[in-house]
This record gives sequence, C-alpha cells and structure tokens, in this order.
Amino acid sequence: MRSMVVRARVLRRLARVATVGASLTALSGCTVPVDAVAGLAVTADGHLLGVMLVCGHHIDGATVYVASSDPDREATVGEWTASRPLTEGVTTWPLDTPSAGWTTTTPLRPLADRTTYVLYGWTKDNSWSSTSVDFTLPDRAALRPGTVLYDRATEDSESTVTVPLAEFKSTACADD
Repeated sequence: MRSMVVRARVLRRLARVATVGASLTALSGCTVPVDAVAGLAVTADGHLLGVMLVCGHHIDGATVYVASSDPDREATVGEWTASRPLTEGVTTWPLDTPSAGWTTTTPLRPLADRTTYVLYGWTKDNSWSSTSVDFTLPDRAALRPGTVLYDRATEDSESTVTVPLAEFKSTACADD
C-alpha cells in the first residue's frame, strides 16, 4: 500500500513538472527574436530595393515570398544572402538585379497582380530576424525614390506606412 502512495506522489510530481515544462515552452514560443526592420524602396529609375534596418545584432539575408494563410502555399519568389552579416544601421540592395555584397540565392520572379508578398530578414542560425513588410504591386507603384514602405507596429496596432528614408532610419527600430 505504501508503494502505491509513493508512486502516486511521484506521478503527480512528474505531471506537475511536465505541465510547468509545457507552459514554459508555450510561453517561449517558436519564433525567432526580432532585431531588425524590413522595408521596400525604389530607385530613381524604378528598380525595387530591399531595405534592412538592423537595430543591434545582425541579419544574414532576406527572402520575398507569397503570403498565404496556408503555410504550405507560401512560395519563395526571391532570396538574397549578404556576403557579410548586416550589422547596426541601414542597408539597401536591388531585388531585381545582381548586387555587390549580395548573393542571389533565388532570383526575384515577376510579381503578379492581386498577390500579397512578404519581405523579411533572417540569420543563418535563426538567432535573429526582422519584422516583415507585406506589399502588393499597387504598393510598389506608389513608392517614390527616397521613401520606405514598412510595417510600423505600435502598442495598439500595426499598419503599413511609407515614410522618408531619414524618418525610417530614426524611428523604425523604436517602433519595433
């Protein structure tokens, strides 16, 4: 009888430990910490630029994919790896042509109407990431040289905004 009581106590303790472990895992989530802000810009001659503002750590590359509520339907339409990790500050690179300091892993495919795309930054070891920016062809058409489209998050909401590059540099990390 005593061994059954001891076993029951051990099982209850194990159950509590498992519950605490599961709770901690759920609270920590599976996301990669964010320490950069992704954006889009255009050159004077209309070429699409990726913009990455690293707030403190580093980013190794960026990907553009088709947004979908079904992760199995998300498709990469462009991917770039920086030759050296991007560190604190702003970096831009052309998305549609080769660029010094970047390796194009997947050349940017033609963008389609009525499709939402997402640009985000990542690290090779999943230690850091950037916020993402959603965009469509009309969003791209509305961009003017010297401005950046990005997703601005506040305590209450998130919205996609277009701001001058200087404002993006000075405020986007604080928004994150």
